[in-house]
Amino acid sequence: MKYAAVTDRLAHLGGAKWEMHLRAKRMQAAGLPLIALTIGEPDVPTPPELIASAVQAMQAGRTGYSNGRGEAALVQALAARYTARRGRVITPDQVLCLPGTQTTLYTILAGLVGEGDEVLVGDPMYATYEGVISASGARMVSVPLHPEHGFQMQAADVAARITPASRVLFLNSPHNPTGAVLTRSDLAALAEVAVRHDLWIVCDEVYEDLVFDGVTFVSPLDDPALADRVIVASSISKSHAAPGFRSGWCVGPSEFTARVLPLAEMMLFGNQPFIADMTAQAVSAPSPVAAGMASRFAARAALMHRMLDGVAGLAVNRPQAGMFALVDVRGTGLSGRAFAEGLLETKAVAVMPGGSFGAALDGWLRVSLTAPDDQITEACTRMIAYAGELT
Repeated sequence: MKYAAVTDRLAHLGGAKWEMHLRAKRMQAAGLPLIALTIGEPDVPTPPELIASAVQAMQAGRTGYSNGRGEAALVQALAARYTARRGRVITPDQVLCLPGTQTTLYTILAGLVGEGDEVLVGDPMYATYEGVISASGARMVSVPLHPEHGFQMQAADVAARITPASRVLFLNSPHNPTGAVLTRSDLAALAEVAVRHDLWIVCDEVYEDLVFDGVTFVSPLDDPALADRVIVASSISKSHAAPGFRSGWCVGPSEFTARVLPLAEMMLFGNQPFIADMTAQAVSAPSPVAAGMASRFAARAALMHRMLDGVAGLAVNRPQAGMFALVDVRGTGLSGRAFAEGLLETKAVAVMPGGSFGAALDGWLRVSLTAPDDQITEACTRMIAYAGELT
């Protein structure tokens, strides 16, 4: 039987990238104790007041059909949130609500690019970006993010990869997996390239509320001069410790949301009203859990740096935001994948090989900061022991 070309394009871009995480889950299911530092699951439960909001909405009958754009109260709340945060008016017709950031990014790219188009994206990148680009039929063009530049995307590196087929500059700030945060000057330089070559700017901002002390978050949506070309995506998954609710959105030009609304309607026709009500409550006030998470993750990153950096061939990149730290294992003589496999099999510590997030991290590990301090400390001790056995 024949299948659509998209199934071939995505054949190795789904669960295959999470092989190490899935292997660790199987080991845990078999009763083997291990320290799992693979994914970015928030380290606190969803705030009880948000759970209560969803329950009350269900009990009130908010379980019917929604609409393609999103429930009115949520759309209004998001417009108000972005107006306050970005310093310029964002209207409800610039908002589109979707189930989580992943579905949002899929919808954005499906609405902007297709066969023969190119999307420029930083390498390393979040593991699903290649998939959401390939699903559209477009070609991913990797822009290297260098450790010596703090993994911040450089405008010159973007400009060097522009071709007549370039259509989208895909940003992620705060960045997963590196924890880098683009500065105002970074964004200005990148925007100049985008304007000169008439590119859309798409920015995944899901970690906006998990920026560490002393770091300033800046969005390309802040600049009114870019209003006709910037689309940002986010959700409550990280900021409100609510990944299972799958509640996300995008904000962009009203023409863009009007053009992609039929696509959103053909997929899911709006998110669930009771989840929309909960999300409207969530985005209308500061998150009750984000600041605490950011503080703990920053402290754990500092702990990892103290314990591992410069020890046994290891080096640690200090993140500026988010839920992860990167460990450079090239000094041990192993690739990131080989180190991660050996660490799991011999020391019962599960981390993600950097290569799952792009070729630029083949010699690195991505380590989640969401486990308790004692587990992070023990994991670092075991990493040192394993690295020491390699020399």
